[in-house]
Formats: sequence, C-alpha cells, structure tokens
Amino acid sequence: MRTSDFDYVLPQERIAQTPVEPRDASRLLVLHRSKQDDAVEHRRFRDLTDYLRPGDLMVFNRSRVIPARLYGTESRSGARVEILLVRRVEPGIWQALGRPGRRLRQSAEVVVAGANQSDPVRIDVLETRGNGLRLVRLSNDSALEGLGQLPLPPYIKETPDDPERYQTVYADAPGSVAAPTAGLHFTDAMLDDIRSRGVHTAWVTLHVGLDTFRPVHGEDIAEHKIHTEWYQLPDETANAINGARRNGNRIIAVGTTTVRTLEHVAQEAHNAGASEITASTGDADLFIMPGHQFHLVDAMLTNFHLPRSTLLMLVSAFAGRERILAAYEEAIEQKYRFYSFGDAMLIV
Repeated sequence: MRTSDFDYVLPQERIAQTPVEPRDASRLLVLHRSKQDDAVEHRRFRDLTDYLRPGDLMVFNRSRVIPARLYGTESRSGARVEILLVRRVEPGIWQALGRPGRRLRQSAEVVVAGANQSDPVRIDVLETRGNGLRLVRLSNDSALEGLGQLPLPPYIKETPDDPERYQTVYADAPGSVAAPTAGLHFTDAMLDDIRSRGVHTAWVTLHVGLDTFRPVHGEDIAEHKIHTEWYQLPDETANAINGARRNGNRIIAVGTTTVRTLEHVAQEAHNAGASEITASTGDADLFIMPGHQFHLVDAMLTNFHLPRSTLLMLVSAFAGRERILAAYEEAIEQKYRFYSFGDAMLIV
C-alpha cells in the first residue's frame, strides 16, 4: 500500500486547540466493524459505558508527559537555542532534537537556567545523528520539572491554563514526550463507574516518542522504519490478559500506544510458540499496518489521527482503511474536533 492511500483533507478549524470541560464531555464516534449499514453512531464520551460488558478488560497506558522542551544559551556563541528531549537512553543521556541546528553541533554546550537563574542545567551535545537527532548529556535529570516546558504538538497554538489537561488523570510514570491522548477523556469518577459495572482495568507503560506521530514521507509504507519506544507490561497485567482470553472476555485497548504495547508482546509470544503472554520490558518496534493479524486487542478507544501517519495506518489495520477514512469524512462533516485535544472514536 502507498502512503497516499492514508491521506485526507482536514479543515484547519477542525483541529482542537483546547480541551473540552469536563473531560468526559467530548464527543464519541462509535464504529462497529461487524456492521455494513448504520456502522457509525454519534455519542458523548460519557456514554462509553453503554458499550462495555461485565468481564471486559480495559488496558490503559499510565505514562506521564515530561517537561521535555528546554530553552537555553549556547556557551560559545551566546545564542538562544531550543532542545526537545525525545527519548531517555540511560540516566542523564537522551536523544534530542534542537534548533537552530548549526548551534548544536558535536561538543556544543548549552546552559538552561530556571526563572530565578539558580541551579542551571548543562547540556552537552555528544553526537549528531540522522533526521536531526542528537545524543545529549544532562548534568541533572531531576531538574527537568523546574526548567522544562510541556512539549505540546506544533498544531496546538494555545498553551492550556492547567498543564494537567495534557496528562491523563492516572498518569504516574514520567517518560513520554507526547500524551497518550485517548486517555485524556477519562475522569476519576468515570473510572470508578466503569469498575462498578464489573469491567476490569489493567495498566501498561509505553513512553511515547514524537516519531510515532510524524507523517510517513516515502510512498512505500513497507520501507518506513518506525522508531522504538520503551514499554513495560507487568505481571498483574499479563495475568489479567491471559485470564480474560481464557474466559472469552474482550480486551479493550485505550489508545494506540496501548495497542502497540499489547500487540508487540503478543507477537513476541507468538514467535516463541507460547500460548500466553508473560510480563515484559523492552523496546517496542512493531509497525502495525493493514495486513497485521491482531492477537490480543478486541476493541480500541482512540482519537482522530493525522493524515499519512503510522497511527492512522494502525487503526486502518484494525477496522479497514476504507471504513476508517469514511468514518473520518463523516466526523469532519459532523464537526468533530481532531487530534490531541479532540474527540474520541471507539472501534468495536
């Protein structure tokens, strides 16, 4: 398939700039994979419980967005520079993007100071790599909370008054540079309501990198190399998933990052000839495109994704490209809000 097969035209005004309040007041497009006619319903997110059954297992990504955007001064020239941390390689060592690139060559040093100019952090550029990436060393990882800013996507022009609106209510594992946005719609009260209905919840962690959201530039999608993202699937989640499968209950993935984690672990188990998954930690590098055989995910909750993106290809693999693009066209006609702060889609 070609990258252009996953293109669509989105009016600029359909890109959500601010989140709705309360969180669960966003809209919900429900797409039924088993139906040919009346396959789409238009609801509110709080109506999600109408589509859940006792015994269902909902799996969430608990990763928390870090303040990964840093502004500082390059020591030799005194120039103002911006550094965006992309992925932690090891304590103190990060993959990063930066601009202007000419100021951030190998051996460059950047000083980032807080508002009171105390306890600055030094960033040393260790290597320059392809695609604008750099390998950098921070003198103090723990100082990010006081120095950095949330890395909002470039299509969001307004910074929310409350930075927690770009975090899920259950986020407690810092490491992402973009929010797992499908979870932004949940409130604590809604999670309690879901559990009271006999629906089980489980957790994974996948630290989201910016490359997940970048468009695919080449026409042959099979040639696109997706970047790896660190994940962790704990024992209790593996046990819950195996139990749900044995009992014939559905596994509902909240967000494409959760889908990627579950299917990566399932693919590894399948390749090893195992009938059940086990706890796992490592780097997820599975590129899910049409033709992928889903091993674990029975239903998916997600937002609306950018054209030509790997995430649009993932949801197309789950529900069919033509059906997804038709649902997107209807969502545009119905004035849904798109992308990170936008509305949600449930695919069942």
